[in-house]
Amino acid sequence: MTQGGAARRTVLGAAVLAAGGGMAGLSAGSASAAQTAGTAESAEAAFADGARHGGGYRDLPVPLVIGHRGACGYRPEHTLGSYQLALDLGADVVEQDLVPTKDGHLVCRHENEIGGTTDVADHPGFASRRTTKSIDGVAVTGWFTEDFTLAELKTLRAKERIPAVRQRNTLYDGRWDVPTFEEVLRWADREGKRRGKRVWLHVETKHPTYFRSLGLGLEEPLAKLLRRYGRDGRTAPLFLQSFEPSSIQRLSRLVSAPRVVLLSAAGTRPWDFEQAKDPRTVADLVKPEGLKWIAGFAQGIGPTMDLIIPRDAAGKLGTPTTLVKDAHARGLVLHPYTARNENSFLPAEYRKGTDPAAYGDAFGAFKTYFEQGIDGIFTDNADTGLLAAEAFRPGRGL
Repeated sequence: MTQGGAARRTVLGAAVLAAGGGMAGLSAGSASAAQTAGTAESAEAAFADGARHGGGYRDLPVPLVIGHRGACGYRPEHTLGSYQLALDLGADVVEQDLVPTKDGHLVCRHENEIGGTTDVADHPGFASRRTTKSIDGVAVTGWFTEDFTLAELKTLRAKERIPAVRQRNTLYDGRWDVPTFEEVLRWADREGKRRGKRVWLHVETKHPTYFRSLGLGLEEPLAKLLRRYGRDGRTAPLFLQSFEPSSIQRLSRLVSAPRVVLLSAAGTRPWDFEQAKDPRTVADLVKPEGLKWIAGFAQGIGPTMDLIIPRDAAGKLGTPTTLVKDAHARGLVLHPYTARNENSFLPAEYRKGTDPAAYGDAFGAFKTYFEQGIDGIFTDNADTGLLAAEAFRPGRGL
């Protein structure tokens, strides 16, 4: 399973205080060169054994803590610095969102519009590429990854997406570039060898129908990379996820890695359903019949937390739904999204004070969601999530 509670809490405290992007080596201390070499060799041997005989997703701790876009509560999202910090804080799984470049490389961005997450606006040579596009039926203005080659994209630097809420994160603006997914796979392999355990990833295909219409299908190049790096099997240390069920169905025919269907608000329809004239909404998919259908090609669902406990008009939590029980009855795990520390994201009863950027009672909110029996949770703050999860992991109570 995972480290014991006391050991992990020691790592959490050290990692929160660590600075900059290079978070590796928190436990190195003053070990001699010989000790370090011996540890590295044993860790690599353990990793190699785990890669051959590692268990599947059912062997992961429950509730699972997923580093949402890395540790974006503390670093600009979808950067190697954010991923590294999430891992060093103890996240069980680290998330990536994938979009393509003009020349077909998969890169890690939450959206293909990059004006809010990079310094592209500061590059006069790219000013003419600012445009307006319809992305899944919504008009979006900015700069888009599909209009840049990878070489061009690599001239940009990442920045904090919501500086008004996370002003401290702006300290790291410009520190990292936009990583390719292949760079992340290499990073995960290096970290796995160093730590002696596999690094789990949670990988989302973004706007797959839109990109396929441009001749930039996501699933085939993703499957090719997974096969190249040995993450395509049934026990691969990786989840595949998408808001479009057809993308997960396509991936199920290409690789055997575990798959999760993401679910937005109840009244919405996945964009591939819109394009296919499928009348079902998310409200239909969370019914027993819809869950049975999903279980035919996926191992889990990733619902918005409002599908588990709806909020009322005042933003307070209401009566839990039966979604957890119904999904579990069909053998599906639940990885809802997204838990955050700031007041602006918390249910009203867990907010403290009036500053939207201040931390509220995040532990109280985590406790309420974990009490529903969910299998994992996406969070911007892996350290907070792990401390909350310890009380719900057998033998790990605080």
